[in-house]
Amino acid sequence: MVRGAALIGSLALLLLATACGGGDDGDAAESKQAKKAAMSAAPAAGVVAPAKVEVIANLTGCKPKIRIEADELRQGLCHTKKVDYLITTFPEEKYKQTWLDSAAIYGGKYLVGSRWIVSAKEPEMLEQFRAKLGGNIQQLRGIGPTPSAS
Repeated sequence: MVRGAALIGSLALLLLATACGGGDDGDAAESKQAKKAAMSAAPAAGVVAPAKVEVIANLTGCKPKIRIEADELRQGLCHTKKVDYLITTFPEEKYKQTWLDSAAIYGGKYLVGSRWIVSAKEPEMLEQFRAKLGGNIQQLRGIGPTPSAS
């Protein structure tokens, strides 16, 4: 398990290193700041959480009940006293993007990481999960009319 986390961390650093070539010193300084911010976004995880339902659930303090086991995704339900939430993992980024595109119809907030998504009934909990897992909170707009203030 440690070996897998090290491999994921190494690949992430390799991608960051190769994606940040060329440019002037200002770009290099901005790149270093972005890397530093990304690394500190998940202090409890130490590295970006791996795309495995059980590992992510453990980092958030639950034992998941696996609901979906498919080639395109795995999904586990976490039920706690504070909140119910879903952890969905994907074998490839393209499946995650397809899932997000489909979920956009419904709108809502999601915590999105590398090959994983966390969705909660109480969206304010996503910030707490973000401190443990990293990732970014995304607001999906949804379709249909927006409620008007009366």
